[in-house]
Amino acid sequence: MQFDTPATTNPIDNLKVVGQPIHRIDGQLKTTGRAMYAYEWHDPNMRYAYGYPVGSAIAKGRITSMDVSAAKRSPGVLAVVTTLDIGERKKGKFNTAKLFGGDEVQHYHQAIAVVVAETFEQARAAAALVKVDYAEEKGVFDLGEAKVSAVKPDESQQPDTATGDFETAFSAVPVTLDETYTTPDQSHAMMEPHASIAAWNGDEVTVWTSSQMIDWWRSDLATTLDIDKEKIHLMSPFIGGGFGGKLFLRADAVLAVVGARAIGRPVKVALPRPFMMNNTTHRPATIQRIRIGTERDGKITAIAHESWSGDLPGGGLETAVNQTRLLYAGANRMTAMRLATLHLPEGNAMRAPGEAPGLMALEIAIDEIAEKVGMDPVQFRIVNDTQIDPEKPQRPFSQRNLIGCLRLGAERFGWSERGRPGSKRDGNWLVGMGVAAAVRNNLVLPSGARVKLDREGVVTVETDMTDIGTGSYTIIAQTAAEMMGVTIDKVAVQLGDSRFPVSAGSGGQFGANSSTSGVYAACVKLREAVAKKLGFNSGDIVFENGEVRSGDRSVPLAEATGPDGLVGEDTITWGDLTDTHQQSTFGAHFVEVGVDIATGESRIRRMLAVCAAGRILNPITARSQVIGAMTMGAGGALSEELVVDTRRGFFVNHDLASYEVAVHADIPHQEVIFMDETDPMSSPMKAKGVGELGLCGVAAAIANAVYNATGVRVRHYPLTLDKLIGGLPDVA
Repeated sequence: MQFDTPATTNPIDNLKVVGQPIHRIDGQLKTTGRAMYAYEWHDPNMRYAYGYPVGSAIAKGRITSMDVSAAKRSPGVLAVVTTLDIGERKKGKFNTAKLFGGDEVQHYHQAIAVVVAETFEQARAAAALVKVDYAEEKGVFDLGEAKVSAVKPDESQQPDTATGDFETAFSAVPVTLDETYTTPDQSHAMMEPHASIAAWNGDEVTVWTSSQMIDWWRSDLATTLDIDKEKIHLMSPFIGGGFGGKLFLRADAVLAVVGARAIGRPVKVALPRPFMMNNTTHRPATIQRIRIGTERDGKITAIAHESWSGDLPGGGLETAVNQTRLLYAGANRMTAMRLATLHLPEGNAMRAPGEAPGLMALEIAIDEIAEKVGMDPVQFRIVNDTQIDPEKPQRPFSQRNLIGCLRLGAERFGWSERGRPGSKRDGNWLVGMGVAAAVRNNLVLPSGARVKLDREGVVTVETDMTDIGTGSYTIIAQTAAEMMGVTIDKVAVQLGDSRFPVSAGSGGQFGANSSTSGVYAACVKLREAVAKKLGFNSGDIVFENGEVRSGDRSVPLAEATGPDGLVGEDTITWGDLTDTHQQSTFGAHFVEVGVDIATGESRIRRMLAVCAAGRILNPITARSQVIGAMTMGAGGALSEELVVDTRRGFFVNHDLASYEVAVHADIPHQEVIFMDETDPMSSPMKAKGVGELGLCGVAAAIANAVYNATGVRVRHYPLTLDKLIGGLPDVA
């Protein structure tokens, strides 16, 4: 099915199942421990062995020799496979750094060997006995130093943008802001490690893994190990968190496959936590300069956003200026990004790449310029709203209700009670409120599904879509139930298997909208097959209450299949509606904080998110996504930072003891409001993504609240107490 015209009325609009607050159909499996995650898959007929990775002790250079003799003699060891044994390999399409093979070291903790033993403990002990000699080379590890040599990226991928004459306009306006903001390297820090099990059967291999994108992984695994893609069966039905860290093939899958091939038995490999920080990917640090010029009435005349980030050679940008191209009006505009070469572990997508760190800077800058103008920051954002793409004025937004989000949020949060910076006290706590706008583009990818109807009236959906805790099982079941006119208990959903039709996968907040649209398309095919089987006119057929009706004739759905059942399969593809209309999601975040007047300790007291993101397919799972994102934003604002050893080129705090994510005690009351909205230009579901929108702007709202509480403006994340304590008011 090609979606190239705006959606009209369709069966989803009945909203008997879609849009309803249905609890997760996979929830009982997860809460009782019966949902098997990658490392937990178990077949009693298989004798599993365990692989433990060996990582490079340098960040850049070459391996000159490896002595694995002691490791091979260690108790229980079955094999040691080294990167030198494997030799040079092609790199997967989606990988910046190579995962395994050859003597080159591109970053610290790059996988250079896997030790396979009868037990995990034996493999780990033997891995410590591997001796490696290196020819170390000098690397670059500090973004601040590398900034001067940063280069303009490929014009075809990330061009600079300019509208009007920014420099002239900026120099002429009466109110200006010119500030620099920084965001640190951050880790996905998901609970479930990167883990895989591989089992060979002749020249075919089955891999149970933790992957957000089944087909991407399968293709890149085939490339990396020179295996026929059709010989790889990949399964990932349950994922314990990803946040973008499991979008791309990782070393655990490669090591499991080569280890299993070496011993002729299934092998389990889970990356230890330090490897998750240094061997996989992370959100790159940024340096961002923002300039804004306004008239005295607060209207933006000139706005510019420049960002610097770093990555390995061949890597990409952290696209931190994306939102500035769309969020506010202003006739004279400029954005630019530059990429520095760093020899740190690979930088890549982490929840809301681009907008998340970009809004951390932009939404502080907006508060700062609003204060200079003397305008309330909510009103300033409203005054500078735009209903058209500021860089392409001929292109309106398909839906944009940022003003509604701001106004409703201000009313519900009690924004009118906000005081001047440093003016409100609650005992030893300085109390402040902050706001930030949220924006994230509506992304979609082709997505396929197969829908089966059996003689019992059960609808089974098969797609390689994944569920990273987002509720994919449930919203896909709701879609099929709505389309086929059955209750949700009559739908079975099977996900995460490469034998199923290729879906969009989970990422970029495109998963829900794209995958349900793929199921919609497959159900259209199945409805047509049912109509043909019954001799009904497909134009007036109605699927409702487990029956199929056409005119005055009604047949139970279960009887429409015949003895062999019916199948519908299709893939949703996308036309060019984004050429004529900008499709984005919007929101507003409100936060109240308390800052201890003596210690500078910051505590969040309450949070509110108001989101306009098209049709909400399930308010329970959507709310879960948003409050999780808000929690992640709290960590990004107050504590999360991968600390770089700029001498040796690695992240020092590479575990959950020292990389401090937000915990229960950090998060008090959270409220989420979804605006009543549909977007016919987004998909046949009229929905959009929301899981990343919930993160966008949160950290800036917290930073703005801290400023309102203390009068101390912090422009460099995280907002740790050492950055506040020197500017706090005298204790009285």
